[in-house]
Amino acid sequence: MASVVFDRIKRDLTENDVVLYMKGTPVFPQCGFSAAVVQILSILGVEFKSVDVLADNEIRQGIKDYNNWPTIPQLFVKNEFIGGCDIIREMYESGELQELLREKNVEYNEVAA
Repeated sequence: MASVVFDRIKRDLTENDVVLYMKGTPVFPQCGFSAAVVQILSILGVEFKSVDVLADNEIRQGIKDYNNWPTIPQLFVKNEFIGGCDIIREMYESGELQELLREKNVEYNEVAA
């Protein structure tokens, strides 16, 4: 079963430059941590695929197992795990997130940064 879930995760990460595994949706986040990451990505104008882990228990546990990271949200950029809410917030505030996006050739709104 895990291999099927891992295949789904790998496909999402391969087909999308930025993927956020979160609780809820960008329009209706179901936790403050997910909402905070969505807000940062929205401020930066980053296009991203969101995956609602609350809608699929296999994905909810699968992403934790896949990445060996116990919490949600989880942000990936170009197939690389970046971090959860606290890490993303700190990276955004220091400018590291914007630099990472630039290095990975992911479009974002530099004026908003």
